[in-house]
Amino acid sequence: MCTVTYIWANGRAIITSNRDEHVNRPASLSPQSYMVHGKRLIFPKDPQAGGTWFVTDEAANVGVLLNGAAVRHISRGSYVKSRGLVLLDIIAGSSPIETWHAYNLTGIEPFTIILMQQGKLYQLRWDFIQKETLVLDATENHIWSSSTLYSKEIQEERKEWLAAFVAGKEDIDAEDMKYFHMYAGNGNEKNGLIINRNDIMKTFSITQTVIEQNKAALFHYDLLEEASFPTHL
Repeated sequence: MCTVTYIWANGRAIITSNRDEHVNRPASLSPQSYMVHGKRLIFPKDPQAGGTWFVTDEAANVGVLLNGAAVRHISRGSYVKSRGLVLLDIIAGSSPIETWHAYNLTGIEPFTIILMQQGKLYQLRWDFIQKETLVLDATENHIWSSSTLYSKEIQEERKEWLAAFVAGKEDIDAEDMKYFHMYAGNGNEKNGLIINRNDIMKTFSITQTVIEQNKAALFHYDLLEEASFPTHL
């Protein structure tokens, strides 16, 4: 839930996410098909709260969750609903962006959602006071880092890592981005893309989808179990 990249290359959208969590949180279940509010969704499931941080539907709409909005917030400890369940509610809507606009977020902890819907790319944010909807250029590359774990300075440094990684490449594919999400940061265990902060906070997994011509392929790699789970929709 803590690092997300979006890459546009030769008619393909590649969205990749690293999930950083406290070691006491249980590992996710591998991606499966679930019916949510009457709609078929594919996602790796958080067994603790029942939600997810990465979900796609049969129309190749994709939602990815990051903890926190633009700036780091102080947790209030208890909230009315898990952000991972909010993400499922939104993607399960007949139009996720319309569901977002109508959704009551009172009592929900701040978050950011990256939404890809029918070729349009959105950044959706909730800071506990108001919603922010930003339409992004879907033909450009983007990277997001959770404000709860990474300072503004580190976020900007990570943007430089991505820019340097893609510079000069004629084409970027899914394997390139898996490599970036595995090795960017030169082994920096605190702020690289794979973290291990004193065996307390670790990167649990890498999840990726490639969208091409309204079709999506989902890939999930569990770093703890060292097992991969490719899924085609």
